[in-house]
Amino acid sequence: MKFDAKVARSLEKGYRPPEIVQQRLRTLTALSLNAGEHALDVGCGPGFLVADMALQVGPEGRAVGLDSSPDMLELAAARTAEFAQVELSEGNLQEVPAPDAAFDAVACTQVLLFVEDVPSALGEMHRVLKPGGRIAVLETDWRGVVMATDDDGLTRRLFDFWDRKAVSPNLPVRLLPMLRDAGFIAASVEAVPIINTGFTRGNFSNGFIRGLAKQARQADVIDEATQSAWLTEMQRRDARGDYFFSINRYLFSAVKP
Repeated sequence: MKFDAKVARSLEKGYRPPEIVQQRLRTLTALSLNAGEHALDVGCGPGFLVADMALQVGPEGRAVGLDSSPDMLELAAARTAEFAQVELSEGNLQEVPAPDAAFDAVACTQVLLFVEDVPSALGEMHRVLKPGGRIAVLETDWRGVVMATDDDGLTRRLFDFWDRKAVSPNLPVRLLPMLRDAGFIAASVEAVPIINTGFTRGNFSNGFIRGLAKQARQADVIDEATQSAWLTEMQRRDARGDYFFSINRYLFSAVKP
């Protein structure tokens, strides 16, 4: 996926809902950062997690954000400008620009589903971790969406379209053995559910559903009238009190021996 300046600014809003803030806090808990440590966020986006990492490792530590989008890195730079311990770098998971055993912890959130060679990416994260280093990977099972809708066929068509945009839309079912094959130990997983019972501005599903409908329209998967009707249904459900959207994300933790 390409993240230009317009897309980057749009996606930045998706990092603000309270359910995503809680997701970041759980990721930080899994990383268990200490003052003075070196931490890497792969696919750092607009820098929310890097900023949190910087606070935890402190001025004696190092928080590095890696992203393939210069526009995302520009947002991250603005967000982390006050932290001298933050470094931002353009690059990708296929070849992390860092020496072996450079980090105490690595985070990777919503990135691997777009990666063609996941084992290679996990191998790179393993390479740059110190012995005893921790990894936290968060991914979504996009085939597990549950939502109230009057038109199951249309909703399925829209999520099938989203399914095709990701290389691995249900990667979580395969990640535990892949982590072990990459050389990690003590691999574990916990569910991080997202549940919205209102189609209100500022929650995760409002932004996601609007974005999905827009992208599907631009790709001629649906026409403008269908796009409008689908969004209107969500608004009406919200007004009636019977809106429902849920999806599971999964937080994987592991250690390099």
